[in-house]
Amino acid sequence: MPRRDDIESILILGSGPIVIGQACEFDYSGTQACKALKEEGYRVILVNSNPATIMTDPEMADSTYIEPLTPEFVEAVLEKERPDAVLPTLGGQTALNLALMLDEKGVFERLGIEMLGANAHVIRKAEDRDLFRAAMASAGLECARSGIAHS
Repeated sequence: MPRRDDIESILILGSGPIVIGQACEFDYSGTQACKALKEEGYRVILVNSNPATIMTDPEMADSTYIEPLTPEFVEAVLEKERPDAVLPTLGGQTALNLALMLDEKGVFERLGIEMLGANAHVIRKAEDRDLFRAAMASAGLECARSGIAHS
């Protein structure tokens, strides 16, 4: 991402505890993002519930919150810190789901916080199989034959 002078602080949502399908790759990418953003002069705020990560090392972010990744807690951090932007794409499915919940509650709009990396519309399009297939078709890309089952 090119440096933006309209953004001074960025909150990064971590992935929380390691679960099947989400492991150290999110800690690594989050750690690298913290370093790069700080080098660019941004104030970095990290929220992650897993203290056993490199990402939560005190030197990685300007402010670190090691607390549950819940909409209520993250909303409280957002209200306290007032970042210009939030970066949910480094925390895997946990962070994406959390960002969508906060967006649906209107938290980002109310606080004037921009979602970086992927906004809520893009995340929903990637998550919804019908919307994703339609997007690929409109771009002229083939997808594997598939169907959606509902129970």
